[in-house]
Amino acid sequence: MKVLLVGSGGREHALAWKLARSPSVGEVHCAPGNPGIARYARCHPVRAQDAEGLLALAVELAVDLVVIGPEAPLVAGVADALRRSGVPTFGPSAAAAAIEGSKSFAKDVMRGAGVRTAETMAVAQAPCVIKADGLAAGKGVFVCRTQEELEAALRPAAALGQRLVVEELLEGPEVSILALCDGAHVIPLPPAQDFKRAFDDDEGPNTGGMGSYAPAPDVDVHELVDAIHRPVLTELARRGSPFVGVLFAGLMLTENGPQVLEFNCRLGDPETQSLMPLVDDTLLDALAACAAGDARGVDVRASDEAAVTVVVAAEAYPAAGDVGSRIAGTEEAEATGAHVFHAGTALHENTLVTNGGRILGVTATGTTLTAARDRAYEAVSLISFDGARYRTDIAREAGALV
Repeated sequence: MKVLLVGSGGREHALAWKLARSPSVGEVHCAPGNPGIARYARCHPVRAQDAEGLLALAVELAVDLVVIGPEAPLVAGVADALRRSGVPTFGPSAAAAAIEGSKSFAKDVMRGAGVRTAETMAVAQAPCVIKADGLAAGKGVFVCRTQEELEAALRPAAALGQRLVVEELLEGPEVSILALCDGAHVIPLPPAQDFKRAFDDDEGPNTGGMGSYAPAPDVDVHELVDAIHRPVLTELARRGSPFVGVLFAGLMLTENGPQVLEFNCRLGDPETQSLMPLVDDTLLDALAACAAGDARGVDVRASDEAAVTVVVAAEAYPAAGDVGSRIAGTEEAEATGAHVFHAGTALHENTLVTNGGRILGVTATGTTLTAARDRAYEAVSLISFDGARYRTDIAREAGALV
């Protein structure tokens, strides 16, 4: 099978690594890719949102499947353009991807599906959560427990230039439940948890994600998928927008049961970096079955190990990224057995340099969460660039519980 992967981040690096290991794969291509992805795929200088360029590339390469990683091209309708021309594509239509592209649309779908979610508030009053209605690269959510936090959030929220949604503040542990979908059927992946705040102890602004681990303990994935994903799939199909791709529910496990915080229309980042080392190498077959519209009887098996991912970010992230700083130690980190997934990197005169906000995701596995965590941080300690920083508490509390 010849595959074209769309994207250039850490999620796509992890996917490229997994797809290249598939017994079914013949060639892996990526557009636009990054230096890490180039180890497993032939990279092409076509932007992820360039529907015409991607279609031309897919036709030229005669690919059997296109896998779209990021949310922006999905919301923009890149999957529609490919499917209209007969290119098998894993990724939802623009109409279905609106479940991430518009918080208000997602609320309406959940009401129709009977899925529980945080109540919308007519007036912003602490405690509450303020969300940008559209895409904001993981930085459009402001948790306001106090009036001071609310007042501090209003200016950056307004600066996003989008309609704002105000919700009640839910309390409890969060979990990410991701499932591969063919429009009607669901293939669950192991439960994961990510860490959105910039600094230790969940302090600081929200980010695209500073780390993750999988599997999250004491979570019944099948029960949650039955209660949340299946009704939402049914509702989207009823509306004439069947969902083909990854339906990702971010949940809060409250005292009154699970409630949806948000839906995403793609694999999570950095959850994917923790999930890919755990799922078996037949993932490509499952993606192809979903794209073909029939994943009945298809399963994705996962190992009994645990995985922990630590994101190494630029000093000013999420306010700003870093460009051109030399990165050292990635080979030494990989020599420990860890995976170093490139998220914001570039090559300058054959030297690996920074090129973004989240620079690298370092993932390690182990027979226990604690063992995986120790190995991940051992590898992280070997990596350096000017201003490099990372959270030191990824999976710490969960590791102590299992």
